[in-house]
Amino acid sequence: MEFLSQISWWMWILIVLAIVAIRDIFIQKKHTISHNYPIIGHLRYLFEKIGPEIRQYFVANNREELPFNRIERGWIYASAKKENNYEGFGTDRDIYAHTHFFINNAMMPYNLPENHPNQIDNTFLPCAKVIGLYNKRKKPYRPASIINVSAMSFGSLSAKAVESLNKGVQMAGAYHNTGEGGLSPYHSHGGDVIFHFGTGYFGVRNEDGTFSLEKLVELVNNNPFVKAIEIKLSQGAKPGKGGVLPAAKITQEISQIRHVPLGKDVISPPSHSAFSNVPEMMAFIEKIADATGLPVGIKAAIGKLEQWEELADLMVETGKGPDFITIDGGEGGTGAAPPSFADHVSLPWVHGFSDIYKLFKKHNLNNRIVFIGSGKLGFPAKGALAFAMGVDCINVAREAMMSIGCIQAQVCHTNRCPSGIATQSKWLQNGIDPTLKSARLAQYFKTFRKEFIEITHAAGYEHPCQFTMKDIDVNIDDRNLTTELDKTFNYEKVTVPFSGMKDLKDCMYLGGKC
Repeated sequence: MEFLSQISWWMWILIVLAIVAIRDIFIQKKHTISHNYPIIGHLRYLFEKIGPEIRQYFVANNREELPFNRIERGWIYASAKKENNYEGFGTDRDIYAHTHFFINNAMMPYNLPENHPNQIDNTFLPCAKVIGLYNKRKKPYRPASIINVSAMSFGSLSAKAVESLNKGVQMAGAYHNTGEGGLSPYHSHGGDVIFHFGTGYFGVRNEDGTFSLEKLVELVNNNPFVKAIEIKLSQGAKPGKGGVLPAAKITQEISQIRHVPLGKDVISPPSHSAFSNVPEMMAFIEKIADATGLPVGIKAAIGKLEQWEELADLMVETGKGPDFITIDGGEGGTGAAPPSFADHVSLPWVHGFSDIYKLFKKHNLNNRIVFIGSGKLGFPAKGALAFAMGVDCINVAREAMMSIGCIQAQVCHTNRCPSGIATQSKWLQNGIDPTLKSARLAQYFKTFRKEFIEITHAAGYEHPCQFTMKDIDVNIDDRNLTTELDKTFNYEKVTVPFSGMKDLKDCMYLGGKC
């Protein structure tokens, strides 16, 4: 009987395979491989589907993957979990590679005096500048952390992911940029918020899709944790291209938060309807700042500079302008984009930022603006590079996602994110515990600041704002052609006013406005 039972199982398997083969040869017309090689041809599609996972876990070496390699991901995961994030036996990075950079350490590192704030809290690292101070906004804002969560919207990210990020920044003393999907209840768990909107004006739009100042003022008045407004001109993933939110992803909740209809694709236009040129944008910024009392800034990926030159000229002429500028790298980010956009449109962060910083320096405007960098800067050494080039704060997106469980599956645009972070699937979101994940985001930020402070002290400084271009060397070819940043990018960073960490600590007790 047992022998007959085994035969019946094999017969069923052969029948199923025969049916699949008949389907492959005579019925389906879509796949040539399956038609020409029935049954076996399916393995090709299986391996193609799981290829990224096979390369990620078994094939690629520690430094080979993009956008983030195994060493980088491992450091974030370990830092977020407060585990050992060290590496032994020396670096496995090719330190002679083109564009590899070196931080020049001091002969004698900075020595913390008694009662220094970092003696009490070795993660205390606020921004050295106050956003909105020069333009005398009613509610200027000093970020309590130099590392913060970049623009990622509810809709792009899941409810539990946004909640985890907001609770995490509250624990870490950082801020949370909403992204362009509007202000959701999940942004309202105690963290400071930068309200961000783009060409779709989600959350602050009229029925016809135009901008509503009244709705923005109401939003700010009802949510005092909103500390600044950011206007997105473009993003690194797809500058100059509007986004599409498919009707299938628009839930009742997203419809209410974004002020968009159910059952209809929502298309963000490539350009703003509230302004069409630089003078109109300047007037738009001032109108929002006057109505809300908050600092107002702009975010952009960088390409042509003519309109930036016009903006700088107008700022000199009027004494007004954006309170902060967020420069996004053309490396792309969490936003889905056509490969040609992600690969070729707009400059990488180091080139885009250096172009803008030089331009504003030429007009003597740098200390009027808080510069924010966004583009794979969520590592202490890259933070040192960015501060040496002139940033005042860093925004991180994908690094923050990894700290709460992202595995770099690179399916953010499919609604099938396996970690539940970039999906609206309730089932996939159920794997996220916001209490646990928020603590991990906070710990990642604290670890980043602690190690960044240690690098800063090793270079002989008290605060990263004191880094200069001469503190970083970049490989151009071999050691004889290694050159300092100021020679690489042809400018010197403007000195940031800084009187000491103790003054910053005292200032934070007073609300950060001094």
